Amino acid sequence: MNRNQSIAQGVDWSAPWLSQVREAGQQIASSADWRGELNRRAAFLRLSNHQHCPIRFVEQRDLPSDRSYEAHISATGCVPTRDNLHDFFNALIWLTFPAVKARLNALQAAQIAQLGVGKSRGPARDAATLFDENAAILAVTDDEAGQELVNALRSHQWDQVFVQRRDQFAELAEVVLFGHAIMEKLVQPYKAITAHTLICRVDAHFHQLAAAEKTAMLDARVAQQLASRELLPAAFSPLPVLGVPGWWPQQDRQFYADTAVFRPRRDQLPG
Repeated sequence: MNRNQSIAQGVDWSAPWLSQVREAGQQIASSADWRGELNRRAAFLRLSNHQHCPIRFVEQRDLPSDRSYEAHISATGCVPTRDNLHDFFNALIWLTFPAVKARLNALQAAQIAQLGVGKSRGPARDAATLFDENAAILAVTDDEAGQELVNALRSHQWDQVFVQRRDQFAELAEVVLFGHAIMEKLVQPYKAITAHTLICRVDAHFHQLAAAEKTAMLDARVAQQLASRELLPAAFSPLPVLGVPGWWPQQDRQFYADTAVFRPRRDQLPG
């Protein structure tokens, strides 16, 4: 990469889905040594993996040929980071959600130790990979109205969630992107981009917190969720992310009626 070229060239940092990583991302991307700046921040935040090894972002060539990516992070705390946007976003998520990233790495490393690295990951490692790459967190108020919203989302009642209950969605729920691959896709957004969404129950006062407080709370709560129950693909609910209120212009009823994107659930299809 040209030293005068930003690692995040082409990223629209004003996009609403980048709110959690915007400030750090802009500053790190503008640094003459972005990987060094990542490491400076990781050291300042005292980031570590599940084995208490300090997190460091290293070049891809530092990954031994006989060791898998996740096993290497687990054993050393070193995160192989290529000169591309995919790995840059991954590093930003480590800085933003370190407890969740450490927990996911622990899950994946344990699966690799148990089953090896084969063509099939198995359901637990599959789910961890999906979450790591393509997840969104839906922070929703833990009350009856919040549960109704979750039920409507899980049953793909898109008009109810995003049109009829649009104001209620803004009051009760907040969507936070976690997956670095989906962030990369959204650099050139298109309507069909869909996240694997994990529900995180929050108290009503969550929505009045400052952004940094929200992020810290979600990091702790989601990491606890991952530690307390088995993560499987069935835990996720699909969410076309450009349907999130305010994330795309002209979100009228016709926008959400596009069944090629806002699909009905399979058990609701005719025939």
